[in-house]
Amino acid sequence: MDVVTVAFYDTKPYDREYFSRAAEQAGAELHFHEFRLAASNASSAAGARVVCVFVNDRLDRECLQVLADGGVKLIALRCAGFNNVDLAAAKELGLGVVRVPAYSPHAVAEHAVALLMTLNRKIHRAFNRVRELNFSLGGLVGFDLHGRTVGIVGTGKIGRAAAQIFRGFGCDVCAYDPYPSEEWASDFGVRYVTLDELLGASEVVSLHLPLTPETFHLIGPESIARMKPGAYLVNTSRGKLVDSAAVIAALKSGQLGGVALDVYEEEEGVFFEDHSGAALQDDVLSRLLTFPNVLITSHQAFLTEEALSAIAGITLDSISRFARGEEAVKERTLA
Repeated sequence: MDVVTVAFYDTKPYDREYFSRAAEQAGAELHFHEFRLAASNASSAAGARVVCVFVNDRLDRECLQVLADGGVKLIALRCAGFNNVDLAAAKELGLGVVRVPAYSPHAVAEHAVALLMTLNRKIHRAFNRVRELNFSLGGLVGFDLHGRTVGIVGTGKIGRAAAQIFRGFGCDVCAYDPYPSEEWASDFGVRYVTLDELLGASEVVSLHLPLTPETFHLIGPESIARMKPGAYLVNTSRGKLVDSAAVIAALKSGQLGGVALDVYEEEEGVFFEDHSGAALQDDVLSRLLTFPNVLITSHQAFLTEEALSAIAGITLDSISRFARGEEAVKERTLA
């Protein structure tokens, strides 16, 4: 099998570490770039048959045209989401597109629960206090998860894993999904309800959905108004599921009791980078960060050893299949 050249974009040290480990077996020659891929720099992929991209690379029609003209034949997404790729244009240009539909659902599900537990029990605030030798407990009261109602919106692999963890805490778990997994729900004591019923009954709402035209700003003024007053919102899936301005209004009014986010709708150019030496230019994100009942991490839910190993292995397996003239497995192929 010929060695296939792969141009990697928006890479960080952990990407280079885990992909480099797996590259030899895949028969791939990897060229890592730290900058994000866009039409303006797509010519940098000239000579590569494959480009490997992440969530904030922008593969619009113009970018894809440059890639195709330069000899690229395959777009390999090292993530599950694909809303940053113009799939119709890719198909027209004869570019294959593959992704990693599931790497470690437990990594993301566990992070969602960790965010909620940290926010609820004020672990982050207590940590900072103790480091300053302040051992007071004022303002650190949380609530038991046991016996609370948790609503899981989206019951793919990650949503199901999250639901099972919450069931382990003794929570009453309800779920909404347009394609329910009734057998799974029966096995784990989860009940499916309508979205309106879930919003009205849940003290915690956790989002585990892809971004589609139908799910864009699923959580906005109207849906927040239907939520139980004081409910907590957790989002570890896609930032644009949540209308940030509506969340700020609901936090100010008290309709939302707390918000835990690993994603943000305008995270491109902010998340994954160090901005500690300059003023944050995003006024909405800056406002969110001022609330004591908001906890934000920068899209790190996937960041476990197991998930990184799986992402590298699955992505390079798809590339190897491409190099051998085989089709990537069905659930990985988008175009």
